Amino acid sequence: MSGSLALVQPVDAPQDPQSALLDRVFFALSDPVRRDILVRLDAGPQLVSELAAPFDISLQAVSRHIQVLVRAGLVRQERTGRISRCSLDAGPVFAAAVWINRYSKYWQEQFDMLAAALTQIEERRSAPAAPARPRKRPGGKPKGAG
Repeated sequence: MSGSLALVQPVDAPQDPQSALLDRVFFALSDPVRRDILVRLDAGPQLVSELAAPFDISLQAVSRHIQVLVRAGLVRQERTGRISRCSLDAGPVFAAAVWINRYSKYWQEQFDMLAAALTQIEERRSAPAAPARPRKRPGGKPKGAG
């Protein structure tokens, strides 16, 4: 992973808020550490230090991952002095699921067509072969005749 976690967007391409949210959510979900943090937060709120414990990365690196999740709206972070507690907010995941479901019908149709084509190929392969016709010898008579 590169050192920068910044989201990069073309300067001349304004986005509607829903599209920008989806970009942040999918970016946040693209990293296994961030996905694991979300899984752990599904059990309930945790301190950043608790979230960082199982990872072989610095507390600062875990904090950067958490900030990506916060910007995506997937995690809420509350600070009390130097203590930071994180909790899961699954709302943006539902927005991503709605977007994915919009295209699932199209992809299901594509998979169904592929399955039908593969079934046809398999049926042709397993169909009994047509009986072989006797081959003619160079002299014009079938082999075995004469």
